This record gives sequence, structure tokens and C-alpha cells, in this order.
Amino acid sequence: MKKSVIVLLHIAYWSMYIWFLAILLIRGDNYLNLNLVHDFFLSGPLGVICFVPSIIGFYVFYVVLFPNYLSKKKLIVLAISSILASVMAALIGDFFLCIKWKSKILFETGWESAIGITILLSFIAFVHGIFGLVIKGFVTAYSDITLKEDLNKKNYEMELALVKNQINPHFLFNTINNIDVLIQKDPIKASDYLNKLSDIMRFMLYETKADKIALSTELTYIEKYIELQKIRSSNPSYVNYSIEGSFNDLMIEPMLFIPFIENAFKHTENKNLENAINIIITINKEMIIFECENKFTINSQNKSEHNGLGNGLIEKRLLLLYPNKHQLNITTHNNIYKVKLTLNNVY
Repeated sequence: MKKSVIVLLHIAYWSMYIWFLAILLIRGDNYLNLNLVHDFFLSGPLGVICFVPSIIGFYVFYVVLFPNYLSKKKLIVLAISSILASVMAALIGDFFLCIKWKSKILFETGWESAIGITILLSFIAFVHGIFGLVIKGFVTAYSDITLKEDLNKKNYEMELALVKNQINPHFLFNTINNIDVLIQKDPIKASDYLNKLSDIMRFMLYETKADKIALSTELTYIEKYIELQKIRSSNPSYVNYSIEGSFNDLMIEPMLFIPFIENAFKHTENKNLENAINIIITINKEMIIFECENKFTINSQNKSEHNGLGNGLIEKRLLLLYPNKHQLNITTHNNIYKVKLTLNNVY
């Protein structure tokens, strides 16, 4: 919520409070009692009683108690703090009364009147404090809704960018050419690869539109993507891909892992290397661990990530989809680029 709107809310609240006090000052003939007006708003003790504890109570609850206790659902601490804050506001009101009128007002009939006035001031502070909590809660809820809408919009834009960057024209061009060559040499194998490419395109067009998909579907897509990449190399140990654990009915957001796999293939130019790319996905009841490492040449790794989805965009997407539920570690050592992504509490 904009600061100007919040300021207007505060102005409106205090204006209504002053209006409420003004109603109390109207006499039976519908004219203001000028003596009481002077006492309320200028130099009388009623002004201190009505405004000092109310202002202190409202803003202590608004600024301190809501963010520290209510928003964190510390209700017992909130209740105790509310009472203490109200009493504190009342004692400050008592202090102002003593400064201006010494003990004439506060101790008019001794400690009995002092205790009575203090209880009254505490009640006024508490009531305004409750209104402070309500207004702060409204402002916070509105801000959260607006933030969620912005995050959803950014998430949609990033997912759209993700989809557009996955099966890039270079990959499609090479895959189609390789299948074309296989048609004459091994028509059955060429048909199998063509079906895999068709499945990948179908996945891209339809499956990625859902907020979440079955983990099994995501893994099937990854497997077919790797198989198509293998066409470009005659080295049987070029890629190692394994899955450990049982995924059962787990659901995840689509295409979380493929950007890292795509980058691994892109930056591994020497396809004759043994174990050039290693991909391991470990699944248990509490987390999913994705690990992908690839060997690279210095010149290859120095290239920008312009042909795939950049790590910055990937990290932003993870922050939106799995806030406080993921860890992403990317390391480079001895010409090995390694990505480890852990997703926690995935149900």
C-alpha cells in the first residue's frame, strides 16, 4: 500500500475520533459547549486524558506490538505486552497531568482518584491500541495481497521465459538433422527418436501450463531430452543419468531441473570424454536432491549463458516457488561445473 494512502487512513481515523469527541460536546440545543471545547482541545485536563494515552496506545500497538507479536502469532506475549503498553501510556498521561496541574487533578481525592484516572487512561490507550492493530492488520493484509499478485505476475513472466528458452532452435535443428540421417541407416531407431521429440514438444506445449505436474512426468521428460542429446555422440558413457528413491505421487512445478541439464550439454563441447555429464536425482520423503555436473573447457565456460536460462532468472523463480524451502549451490572446481538443488518439504 502506498505511503500516501496509509497517511490518509491515519488522518481519517483521528478525524473520526475528534468528530466523536465533538458529538459529546453538543448540548441539548445542538450547540457546542464552548467551555468543554476549550477544556478538550486547548488547555484543560480532558485534552490530556483523551489524547495522550490514545495516541501513545495507538502507535505502540501499531508500530511495536503488531509486527513483533501479532504477526508472529505470539498471542500470550501480545496480551501481556498490550496490558503493559496501556498502563505505560496511562502513566505518561498521569505525568502530563502532574506537570500541568500538579496533584490537583490526579490526586483530587487521594490515591483513589489517581488509581481511577490511571485505569481510565489505560482503558482509553487499550481501545485505541486495538484500533491500531486492526488498521495495521488491514494495511499488512492489503500489502501482502498486492505483493502476492506481483509475485504471481513475475512468476508467470519467468515461467514464460523459461518455456521459450528450453528447446531452442539450435537443439531442434541438430536433433532433426540427426534423425534425418538415421532414417536411412536405422528407420526403426529414427522413428523412436522422432516419437521422443514429439513427446517433448507435447510436454512443452501442454504440461508446462499447469502450476504443478507429477514428478514422474518431469523425470520422463528429462530422460527423453537426454536420449535425444545422446544422438549427437557415439560415446556410450558420455552421459550418466540415475534416479534414486521412489517419487510416488510427488508434485512439483514444471521444468525445474531442465535448465541446468540444458546448460550442462551446452558447455560440454568434448563429447568423447568419459562421464562428461553426471545427473543424479535423489528422492525421499522429506526432500528432492538434484545434482548435475559437467566437464568443460575454459573457453566454453567463459561463454555467457545467452542460449539458455540464466542462473539469475532460475534463482528468482526458485525464490518465488519455494521460498525458504530450497538450497541452490553452484560450484566450479578443476574444470567441473556442479549444480546441487535441494527442495525441502515437497508433498
